[in-house]
Amino acid sequence: MTTVKKLVCLANSRKHSGRCIAGRVDEAQGEWIRPVSARSGHEVSEVERQYKNGSEPRVLDIVRISLIRQQPFGFQRENWLLNPEYHWEKIGRIGWGSLTVLEQHPETLWINGYSTFHGENDRMPVEQADTLADSLKLIRVDRMTLQVHAPGEAFGNPRRVVRARFRHAGLEYALLVTDPEYADAYLAKPNGSYDLGESFMTVSLGEPWEASVFKLVAAIVEAAKTGAGDSA
Repeated sequence: MTTVKKLVCLANSRKHSGRCIAGRVDEAQGEWIRPVSARSGHEVSEVERQYKNGSEPRVLDIVRISLIRQQPFGFQRENWLLNPEYHWEKIGRIGWGSLTVLEQHPETLWINGYSTFHGENDRMPVEQADTLADSLKLIRVDRMTLQVHAPGEAFGNPRRVVRARFRHAGLEYALLVTDPEYADAYLAKPNGSYDLGESFMTVSLGEPWEASVFKLVAAIVEAAKTGAGDSA
């Protein structure tokens, strides 16, 4: 038996060879849902996430999705198994005003005090993460800085990344950005730091890797680039 959910898309970020899609049910304080595939990595393929016209969901789209059942994976309790037999359907789009209704105000972004060499409060031990009740947050910040750099350059690894540095609820964070639009746009620029103004961001906990769980910026929505009203 399947169920149909209407979501506001709040993340379409890179994951393995596919994407991690997540959104909230289209109502005030709606539940988070992360559609996942039946594959071991749970990523959503291009075919699985397409609309009938071949395009795919963008952040702020309102999307109707066919789901089979809830399928939590450890601390990723928002996971639902998607129905691969049905196209997703775009039924509208929201603006900045609707984001303010969906905004969350967590006292902290889960467990802090653990950092990678170049990050800040960007990881936690997997055994602690398993105690968490959720793995997705939509927060607003007054400003942030996107840092473009090659963290392994000194060791012969030229791979460049984009890291978001921001302050939330009195704490500093530096998290990897997996939002493909922002990652691609800023990787096309020289290494350096780039300031953004008021923005929403979707922060997600990735799946465990080498005994750690990492906090990721799965989507960025800048006030300066987003209309105030809803549109179809």
